[in-house]
Amino acid sequence: IFLLSDTFIFSCFLLSYMTVRMSTTAPWPDPSEVFALTIGGVKLPLILIAIMTFILISSSGTMAMAVNCGYRRDRTKTAVLLALTALLGASFVGMQAFEWTKLILEEGVRPWGNPMGAAQFGSTFFMITGFHGFHVSIGVLFLFIIARKVWRGDFDRNTPGFFTSRKGNYEIVETLGLYWHFVDLVWVFIFAVFYLW
Repeated sequence: IFLLSDTFIFSCFLLSYMTVRMSTTAPWPDPSEVFALTIGGVKLPLILIAIMTFILISSSGTMAMAVNCGYRRDRTKTAVLLALTALLGASFVGMQAFEWTKLILEEGVRPWGNPMGAAQFGSTFFMITGFHGFHVSIGVLFLFIIARKVWRGDFDRNTPGFFTSRKGNYEIVETLGLYWHFVDLVWVFIFAVFYLW
């Protein structure tokens, strides 16, 4: 039910973005210019966003492997893959923080205004990417918590505590995997609608 409600929320955000973008009379900033990064004196459009997307999709792969190892009750591999997924997610959030800092300090974009065109650009950008970044951050936190519990053997010994299920059952890893794949899928839609359109 949680993932379904989040699907509706992100869908509403993206539909609102598309509606605002199509109905505004002010020119909409070109994402290739706004999100370009200068490396070695060369302006590369969307390079940071492409790297962020690659990292998040890669984290989906490590999460799938962690779920597989959880099914096989391979405690060490499951914990390592969960921690690796969390590190990839944390690097994504760090890059998003860099992107926000660049937009705010260098480009002058604010939630209430935008020097490059339509004022709604800033509000929709910060709302959608901020909400997604919050979900990724919560996922990273839970990935580290569950990785620690798996590493300690809490699921094998049925240690009482939060998120500990029946003995020998790694179902929380699969549940967390569903959440993580959802967050990755949402990013694919954000990438397509916000950055490429």
